Amino acid sequence: MAGPLKHIRVLDLSRIMAGPWAGQILADLGAEVIKVERSKVGDDTRRWGPPYLKDAEGKPTQESGYYLSVNRGKKSVEVDLAAPEGQAAVKALAAKSDILLENFKVGTLQRYGLGPEDLKQVNPQLIYCSVTGFGQDGPRANDVAYDFMIQAMGGLMSVTGAPDGVPGGGPQKVGVPIIDIMAGMYTAIAVLAALAERSQSGQGDFVDISMLDVATAMLANQAMNYLVSGAAPIRRGNKHPNIQPQDVFPVRDGHIVLAVGNDEQFQRFAAAIGLPELGGDPRYSTNRERVNNLDTLHPLITETLRQRDLADWIAVFGQHKVPCGPINTVPMVFAEPQVQHRQMLRDLPHPLSGTVPSVVSPMRFERSALTFERPPPLLGEHTAEVLATLGLVAEDAQ
Repeated sequence: MAGPLKHIRVLDLSRIMAGPWAGQILADLGAEVIKVERSKVGDDTRRWGPPYLKDAEGKPTQESGYYLSVNRGKKSVEVDLAAPEGQAAVKALAAKSDILLENFKVGTLQRYGLGPEDLKQVNPQLIYCSVTGFGQDGPRANDVAYDFMIQAMGGLMSVTGAPDGVPGGGPQKVGVPIIDIMAGMYTAIAVLAALAERSQSGQGDFVDISMLDVATAMLANQAMNYLVSGAAPIRRGNKHPNIQPQDVFPVRDGHIVLAVGNDEQFQRFAAAIGLPELGGDPRYSTNRERVNNLDTLHPLITETLRQRDLADWIAVFGQHKVPCGPINTVPMVFAEPQVQHRQMLRDLPHPLSGTVPSVVSPMRFERSALTFERPPPLLGEHTAEVLATLGLVAEDAQ
């Protein structure tokens, strides 16, 4: 593996999405990531299908699309954590690792003698990171959590979706498991920060990541809108709560997204749609007034944009440097010339299908270029290889 973390080994005991997403980020950055899975069962997401990857003959394998999305670049080792031999294997791996990721229920790994204090005895420099729904303490610390419920509990669904009383109104979750993904991002940042601190202190650390904490932090401007005003944010559909015009507007043959971000852009936008007088109208000349007078501005924009096709408006707004875009389907994203130019979709070799498509890391480094050569592993694909380096027999750990 290449990349800035090629000198780092990660022991990934996590399953589902949040922990594995962090592990995949670290693998993309060049770390050796050893994914420890339950013998004969593996990560829960291996069964989260259809769809499943098809083999060279076009028949479905047991590799789900969900699993494939979050385990690129890792090695898979089957271990029975309930058996003394499996616990010994994990301790042996932890002794030679820099980072450990896990997302078991609070206290589970301690029962197996694999908690942070246990592994600190075998490797004082180990950075041990636990990702849970609610963190290591508090009244809900022992509860299980999933992305969907945390999107609800963390307030995200209260500000996502159309308002009540309009067609399709009601709270909505985000279309991808965004809390899991962001928890994985925070996890990666946290363990790398601990790694940087270790280079100064020589000591490992324990990192506690809570999905509900992450959801709360993610409220960002919506949280501060409430905290400075006392008014609870509401669902506005696609309307931005602080900046206008930013919304989805109908055009003659579909819809367009406008993202006008400042007063200068609004001046150019008004000229582009043939209504330059809007830019000088005191009701709309500043963002504050556009937000306050959106009930009259929005209909004017809507009526004007309905008169031309999407491609026409994109061309016009491009000439006037007004941020806008189409609402691409997922297939359209991968057909987007910019996405193709950046090579975000690549084919990796795979033992069952020949190749497997993979949406790769968006990070780019000038001196430490990333490579994407290892596909998501088959269950236990590397058990013998990895344990042999520790002087262990694979069958003993399973």
